[in-house]
Amino acid sequence: MNDINTASANIQPKKRSFLPEDFQVSTWEQLQPYFDELSKRELTSLQALHAWLSDLSELESVIGEDACWRQIKMTCDTTDPKLEEAFTYFVTEIEPRLKPYMFAINRKLLDCPYKEQLDDQQYFPYLRGVANSVSLYREENIPLQSEISLLAQQYGVISGAMTIEENGKTLTLQQAAKLLHDPSRVLRKDVFEKVAQRRLTDRDKLNELFDKLLQLRHQVAVNAGFDNYRDYKFRELGRFDYTPDDCFAFHEAVKEHIVPLQRSLLEYRKALLGIESMKPYDTDAEPEGQTPLQPFHSGAEMLEKSIAVFSTLRPFFGDCLRRMKEMGRMDLDSRIGKAPGGYNCPLPETGVPFIFMNAAGTVNDLITMMHEGGHAIHSFLSHKLPLAAFKEYPMEIAELASMSMELFTLEHWQQFFATAEECRRAQWEELERVIDVLPWIATIDKFQHWLYTHPGHTAAEREQEWLRIHEEFSTGIVEWQDFETYRASFWQKQLHLFEVPFYYIEYGIAQLGAIAMWRQYKQNKEQALDNYMNALSLGYTRTLGQLYETAGIRFDFSPAYIRELSAFVQAEMQLLSDSNAN
Repeated sequence: MNDINTASANIQPKKRSFLPEDFQVSTWEQLQPYFDELSKRELTSLQALHAWLSDLSELESVIGEDACWRQIKMTCDTTDPKLEEAFTYFVTEIEPRLKPYMFAINRKLLDCPYKEQLDDQQYFPYLRGVANSVSLYREENIPLQSEISLLAQQYGVISGAMTIEENGKTLTLQQAAKLLHDPSRVLRKDVFEKVAQRRLTDRDKLNELFDKLLQLRHQVAVNAGFDNYRDYKFRELGRFDYTPDDCFAFHEAVKEHIVPLQRSLLEYRKALLGIESMKPYDTDAEPEGQTPLQPFHSGAEMLEKSIAVFSTLRPFFGDCLRRMKEMGRMDLDSRIGKAPGGYNCPLPETGVPFIFMNAAGTVNDLITMMHEGGHAIHSFLSHKLPLAAFKEYPMEIAELASMSMELFTLEHWQQFFATAEECRRAQWEELERVIDVLPWIATIDKFQHWLYTHPGHTAAEREQEWLRIHEEFSTGIVEWQDFETYRASFWQKQLHLFEVPFYYIEYGIAQLGAIAMWRQYKQNKEQALDNYMNALSLGYTRTLGQLYETAGIRFDFSPAYIRELSAFVQAEMQLLSDSNAN
């Protein structure tokens, strides 16, 4: 484990010993000799195996960072065909040629007798993952996976072009979402209708795209010997610690313990707004006479305030964001032609990650910055690990890093607001989000289970099932009359369904873990932060259960645990409410 007391944001790329220092990825022919050398090299001792793994790690880091930059540049500007061409070239000309070599290299590692002498604790997750990858490899899936990668990126191209006109201005849908907080119900309704109509304009196009993805993914699963893509994807994601049945139990627990709390919060907001019926454009609204919160006016301002918040929590955290700023590793503001969403992209060779966002000045943007900042801290802390594979941690721990940071920073959000009351309102909004997100996660996850265990379904059947599941996790408070057509395709706004299938239950698992981390933080702040840093510094050199244990919490998303953590959040919300009353 890295020594957290000496953690520094001034991380540097590891000096290359296998590739030339000026080597840049351009063509497969340029890369192939290095793969040939690794494939043919004899592993005659444990020392030789370590050297071979180090060289493989260097090659993977260089290629991985190049691939990341191609995707970053394309999402920052979906209108530039040269950036899309560069990404497409990697996916169609380099990646397909990599896969047979990586299969052979992985087999070479598994067959090496000296692997038994590797540190069992540190290498266990890596070797388990290698064995899993080898078992899933099918040569006939390589072109299918390349096609899937290209198609998935079209979601960002289609969504990035979506805009509406409001009050003489062209707004991205992220910018338009800010207006749904406005006290004017007339404005909210107008904006919501325009957004709905704009999304419906591309409904058929997105359905066609999704149908192609479903068909290709199912074929990949069948080729690998699975009945459906759900079971294949669970294996591919390395879900060794839980099963589909555990996910179903999570869905039911959320329905039993979280949806009632969400219902009471919506009833509270409905009373504040003084309305008889709540529409989908009312759920984030401020009451008349209350100005919507605006924690910042630009991405640059948000970054400076975020650095101040992180520095107050721990100076090292602030240093990490400062280092990213110095290196130009952020693109924060929403604009036309930019892909939707937000992410932190680890850059495996240089180690300093990249944060991508679509900020428009809302509290949700503030939360997103805290979230992606937590991911960034994870990248910094795990950079010193000797192998690139050790830094390829699963999403259940990656999202714990980000969601915990949201809650750790809560008490320092005054940096963003002029008054204590504004800060309290923002904190309340975050805790509302913690509650609201769990039913949405259950909805999306349950929908995915249906999608991929019912291959060959029609778009109409898909919409019907979506409506059924969406209603199942509904509070019954929000009335969708006049928007039923939009509601039937509401799932299309979730980019994970198109780009990273089955990557969503991790948010639910990690959200519960983050609540447990926050509870630990409220009891002993410094110990909780030490545990957090210790866990993240391990990368994926321990199992998920061991990583959560290092963080001082349990890897658990059982109904009993959900009930326990839900009660804690309710108590914290009551404290916030009482402070407002006083």
